[in-house]
Parts: sequence; structure tokens; C-alpha cells
Amino acid sequence: MTGQDASGERFDHPLIERYSSREMAALFSPRARHLAWRDLWIALAKAQHAAGFPVTPAQIAELERVRERFDWPRVAAIEKELRHDVMAHVTHYGELAPSAKPIIHLGATSCFVTDNGDLVLYRRALRLLEQRLASVLRAFADFALQWRAEPCLGYTHFQVAQPVTVGKRACLWAQDFAFDLDEVRRVADWLPFRGVKGTTGTQATFLTLAGGDHGKVLAVDRAVRDAMGFERTVAVSGQTYTRKIDWTIHQCLSAIAQSASKFGNDLRLLSHEGELEEPSEQKQIGSSAMAYKKNPMRCERVCALARYVIEAASTSAHTAATQWLERTLDDSAVRRIAIPESFLAIDGILMLVENVARGLVVYPRVIAKKLKEQLPFLATEEILMAGVQHGGDRQELHERIRVHSRTAAHAIKAEGKDNPLMALLAEDPAFAAIARELPSLLEPSRFIGRAPEQVDAFVRDEVEPRLAGVDGGGLSSEIRV
Repeated sequence: MTGQDASGERFDHPLIERYSSREMAALFSPRARHLAWRDLWIALAKAQHAAGFPVTPAQIAELERVRERFDWPRVAAIEKELRHDVMAHVTHYGELAPSAKPIIHLGATSCFVTDNGDLVLYRRALRLLEQRLASVLRAFADFALQWRAEPCLGYTHFQVAQPVTVGKRACLWAQDFAFDLDEVRRVADWLPFRGVKGTTGTQATFLTLAGGDHGKVLAVDRAVRDAMGFERTVAVSGQTYTRKIDWTIHQCLSAIAQSASKFGNDLRLLSHEGELEEPSEQKQIGSSAMAYKKNPMRCERVCALARYVIEAASTSAHTAATQWLERTLDDSAVRRIAIPESFLAIDGILMLVENVARGLVVYPRVIAKKLKEQLPFLATEEILMAGVQHGGDRQELHERIRVHSRTAAHAIKAEGKDNPLMALLAEDPAFAAIARELPSLLEPSRFIGRAPEQVDAFVRDEVEPRLAGVDGGGLSSEIRV
């Protein structure tokens, strides 16, 4: 795999090497993170210069000129000595821009770059997931329209229930992802910036630099916020922004994982029934021992990754619940792991879901056969009503249907016979008046209600408005394993 350790002696993270896209992996790379830090330092310097702080245009220009230069071994060496990642980067940036060294990070605390930088990356990641979700919705909508009127068994409790259609069931999956798209957009639009708040959130150092001028401090805060493309900042903070924000983001990711797992599990069940299958490659192997096997491996992977994200989200809840006063550092290590990994996992999940949705294999003959086997039972209510309309006694007919249904069920389960219910009813004198009508009462389309029309309305009224103006075509979507 691209990026793997050539020696094979170092752990390579599966989320990077096997599952996520190159775009999401790059977004949470050290380079992306520390470029965000440098953008924040540049924005801060520009805002401070505009407010009359001791920052010169030449210093700003030098910061901008070396913005993209990194000597990673040098940074590592400095951090090993200082035991502080932010100061390691401050020091390295100062070495690259010596005239600006005195003003880098002026008045700021570490969370100015770590918290604000994380929010920048999280918002970008949410926007990427917005495109992924839009592509998933489109795939399901196309599939639903294609199979809008194909009757199939419905299942409640995974027991046979009234028929639905293949397309209608796909709309159930799509609706969950549509709600997820709404939430991703809401959180991305709402996401606030930490801003320029200082060591404990009081902006005291900046007020000193501003000579006691509160207006200048507010102007610096707004200028940095605007430069980083945010519409609002948190009203108050400690040293960090409230970790409730992380929990909000993680809930959003968990919700996507839940939708994906529901779809993945449903398709695994339908694959077992022989009705639907995920796509497979020509040379794909299902089992090293059982050569005939064709397993739902992509949906199984979706469910596995979803399980991880759902559990990882709880770390943000615990972190928000255990922050002390203005801050404590037990948030740092887990945030570096759980939140980026959840974004990477959801990215991989949505690529898999789109891939499966676009390549779903439907077996209409299997579906029709299973439906035909069960329709006599499912049609009994209509048979009962037809008998009553022809002068039959409702209670007597109900009892005759119950008895014949038990006999038919025994023949199917205990004797392996085809469903004999219709023959039993046709031979029963109580149903003589409607005997000729019985075959027409088994037409599958009689039992699907408004399912096709519901598909049309769902795509028209729910999917299309959400996808208006969205183009996810530029994203890579390679399924590597």
C-alpha cells in the first residue's frame, strides 16, 4: 500500500493504509495541522499590526515567505528537548524567519494554535463528509428509482411481514443518511472559533499589549476570526474551548456510523436470503478454504468501522465531563487519536457505502419466489374480506382460514412442500363463491400500497433539494481492500 513502511517493522495505521481517502488522510497530516498553526500565527501578527501592536509588515512578510517550509527532524529534535510541541514549532518557525522570531505567538497561549487549528481542520473534514454523504444519497436515490415498484417481502423482527418494494426499502436507508447530511451541514455552519482569548480566557495579555484599550483587543479577536473564515467565536472560554464542541462533532460522526451500520447489517441479512448482494470483483476470494464463498465483506467492514466510531465518540463525552476549571491536559492525548480517527473511519465507511449502493446486485427471481411462497398467508385478509362481500360469515371464514393456514404451515415446515394454502381454500365449500377470484388476489402489486409513489416523492422532495448545487465528483473513492 502507498505510504507503508518499506521495512515492514513499523505499525502502519489501517485507517490510513486500508480505509480512508487520500484527501482525509492529508487533512489530518502533520503538515496540514502545522500549516493551520502558521496561518493562525500570520493572522494574529496581521491583526496585531493593524491594532498598533509592535509587529512590522516586514516581519509578517517573512512569516508568509517561509510558511510552507518544514524541517521535520529539526522540529522533532527541539520537541525532544523542550517536551512541548507548540514551542518546538514556535522555535523552528523563528529559525526560518529570524526577523519575526520576537513576535511569533505574541501574547498567545498554546491553545490559540492547537484549539483554533483543530477547529479549522474539523470544519474542513465536515465539508468533505458533506460531499461524501451527498454522493451516498445520490447512489441510493438512483437505485430506489430503478427498483421503485419491484415487490419484495417486508420483514419485521426479521419475520415475514407485508410486502414493500426494493426501492422503498432503499429509501429507508437513504433517509437516515439524509438526516446525517443535515446534521453535518448544521454543525459545520454552527462551528464556532475559539479566537484570541489568552491563557485562561480573560485576554489579559492582549489587553496589556493594547495599552488597556479593550476595543483593540476585540478588533484583534475579530480580525483573526475573519481571517480564518469563521463567523463567530465562543463567547467565553477557559484556556481551551469547551469540549462540548468536540462532543457535538463526535455525535455527528456517530450518527453517520449508526446509519451505515444499519444499512450494512440489512444488506448482510438480505445477502443471506439471496435477495440482494453487494458488488464483488471478478477474482475476489471469499474464503481461503471454501472456494464457493462470496461473503458481504464490504458491508462487514462498514459495520466494524461503524462500531469503532460509535464507541470512540464516548471519549469526547468523558473528556467534556472531566475537564477541570479553566482546563486540564488529560484531553490532549485522546483528542489527537479519537477525533481524527473517527473522521478517517467515517470517510472510509462512506466510500464503502457509496461503492456498495452503486453496485448493488438484485435477484428479482429469488425475490419473486420468496414472495410467492408467502403471499397466500399475506393475502388472507383480502381473501377474508372478499368472502364477506360475497355473503360469507366473517367469523366462520376467519376460522376456516386459521385452520387451513396451520395445515399449510405444517406442510411447508415439516414436510418440505410448496405452500398448499390456496388449494386448501379453493377446495373448501365456505370459499366456493370466490374460488375463481383467488388467483387474482395473489397479484403482488395489490400489497405494496403507495410504495412506488413514496419513492418518487422521497427522491423529489427530500433528496433532490438536499443535493442541489453539490458536486462530490472531485473526491477520490478508491476501495483498496
